[in-house]
Amino acid sequence: MSPLLKRYRDVAIVVMLLAVPFFFLRASMRRPEDLNAMDRALLRVSTPPQHFFASLARGTSSLISDFTHLWDVKEDNEKLAYDNARLREQVHKLEQAQAENQELRRLLQLRDTTPGDTVSAAVVGKDFTEFFRVTRVVLDRGSRDIRANMPVVAPDGVVGKVLHVAGDAVDVELAVDAAFAIDAEDERTHARGIVRGTGDPAKYSCKVELVDSRDEIQVGDHIVTSGKGKWFPRGLPIAIVTKVVKRELGRDQEVEAAPTVNFSRLNDVLILVTPPTDELSLPDTARVTPKKNDAKTDNKNTDGQKNEK
Repeated sequence: MSPLLKRYRDVAIVVMLLAVPFFFLRASMRRPEDLNAMDRALLRVSTPPQHFFASLARGTSSLISDFTHLWDVKEDNEKLAYDNARLREQVHKLEQAQAENQELRRLLQLRDTTPGDTVSAAVVGKDFTEFFRVTRVVLDRGSRDIRANMPVVAPDGVVGKVLHVAGDAVDVELAVDAAFAIDAEDERTHARGIVRGTGDPAKYSCKVELVDSRDEIQVGDHIVTSGKGKWFPRGLPIAIVTKVVKRELGRDQEVEAAPTVNFSRLNDVLILVTPPTDELSLPDTARVTPKKNDAKTDNKNTDGQKNEK
């Protein structure tokens, strides 16, 4: 093909490519009543491709929009997940702080209501058995005022007694150890007995010895300190009765109990430096009565002296 014919061909193709869209655009822009036969033919031919490309464009646009939206949603989810984890951590810290504050308030209340001088101490070490049972507690409070056999208590009840003091460390013998024993009574019936630890390596337990067969005691009763012996103040919780085996007259009952203190979660305690007196070991309501009775006795003695005079 000669160069001239090739040029004419190229020009014709360009003119056709420009003319065809022009006629299609002209036909689509005219009003329906002004359309001629050629315009209708052009619209009839162009309508299906227009619908196809319009649908393709809408689908592509929707796909791109959905992808962009999903990407934004993913970023928002990652941000929300981070904020949620941070808030959960803050809530956990606040719950821990609240629990610690409640425990400290309970310890302060116990300190205010416990007669005699007390020293607070934190638990810094524990010895565990293979059953994760605490067998020994080490406190972080050493003092010249703290000596062996001093009572150790917590807001939930009796913890044990000081075993020995070495520098700043205080070893505690727990109330569930076999060597520990304390005079106690049933809070409901005032039945007397001796609470002694069983030393069971698998669980925290104790038993109430020397309970007379005529005394009433049942499962669920709270065993508290009797205050006898000027060792522990009266009324401190020790254990809750879990099993009672009645015996015939003349034989002591067999009583098992569980301690009120959870030694595995023990964090703060009080050491009773000053042993309670008989008066301080009694509740407030019981301490007021003897004073009134003493006053009446003094008045009677004074009247008697006056009559003798």
